Amino acid sequence: MPRDYYEILGVSRDAEGDVIKKAYRKLAMKYHPDRNPGDTEAEEQFKEAAEAYEVLSDGQKKQVYDTYGHEGLKNTGYSGPGNYEDIFSGINDLFGDIFGFGGRRSRRDPNAPVQGDDLRYDMEISFMDAIKGTAKEVDITKRETCWTCEGTGARPGYQPQTCPSCHGRGQVIRSQGFFQVSSTCPQCHGGGQIVTDPCNDCDGSGLLNKTKKVSIKIPAGVDTGARMRLRSEGEGGRRGGPAGDLYVVIHVEAHEFFMRDGDTIFLRYPISMVRAALGSEVEVPTVHGTAKLKIGAGTQSGKRFTLKGEGVPGLRSGSRGNMVIEVQVQTPTKLSKRQKEILREFDDLTKDKDEGFFSRLFHGHLGKSTKEHHSEQA
Repeated sequence: MPRDYYEILGVSRDAEGDVIKKAYRKLAMKYHPDRNPGDTEAEEQFKEAAEAYEVLSDGQKKQVYDTYGHEGLKNTGYSGPGNYEDIFSGINDLFGDIFGFGGRRSRRDPNAPVQGDDLRYDMEISFMDAIKGTAKEVDITKRETCWTCEGTGARPGYQPQTCPSCHGRGQVIRSQGFFQVSSTCPQCHGGGQIVTDPCNDCDGSGLLNKTKKVSIKIPAGVDTGARMRLRSEGEGGRRGGPAGDLYVVIHVEAHEFFMRDGDTIFLRYPISMVRAALGSEVEVPTVHGTAKLKIGAGTQSGKRFTLKGEGVPGLRSGSRGNMVIEVQVQTPTKLSKRQKEILREFDDLTKDKDEGFFSRLFHGHLGKSTKEHHSEQA
């Protein structure tokens, strides 16, 4: 009587697919004939594990087996994986799932439509265009479908021939130990066909280089790294396949005065020391125009003010962020004789306050430190 499939793989009857796959992989690696040359017992265990995995990894077969056992499978016409080719196909499928190579590949239709490649276009826009949005028309040079041959690459009235190297699969398979590794066929470059009578217009490629004007609408609020997808504006398809897409990647130029962090705009705004001392209302530039800003008396350099709704519009919400203005108090460098006289008068008026401050500082802290220093030197 055949052994129980769950017993063969060493898994419980409620084991999930990943557990079953892992158990089979372990046994397949252990008992593979390439690792056990001439060992008939290992060969039988390898076949046994392959049969158990084929049943338990197939939902329909597994359900029949769980309900009716081996007899139920026989009644459905199943008689095991059969020959070595079937077994090796199964294990290569398994390793292909795990490692990303090998595996059984279906034979490709050499006449099937082929979608065109996607293209990338890097676009540089100004800071203000990114804030407000804009529309650009650019020239894109790309390969479009040759309609003389309808993308087949063959001269009208002639048909491409099946590639003799890969027999139309587009892939060649080579063995490495007990693995089978597939790679693109070097003769047909994965197409599965050889063009023996090429189209005079496209020289057999099925595509023609053309320059096309493309309109690109850039929404308000984009930033560097934003990517927009223009459907069917990529490379043309072949054999009736659809065109690929065009991806536009945005790069925003820096601004001379404004800086941006997300939806917030920053600006360093210079004011005179007189306005900072007395307070004033000033008109400041924003990315949307101008706005009035009230500066309180005695404002110090570096103080920040926030203007609500004067920032960048959100791409999804459309609501604007804020603008942060950092005041930079300017010290005059070129003064007239009269301006110097006025500043000296101002200095004389504030001298008593300054002397009082320095006197308290000296006697309260610096003087104490000096006495302590002298006592240490004694």
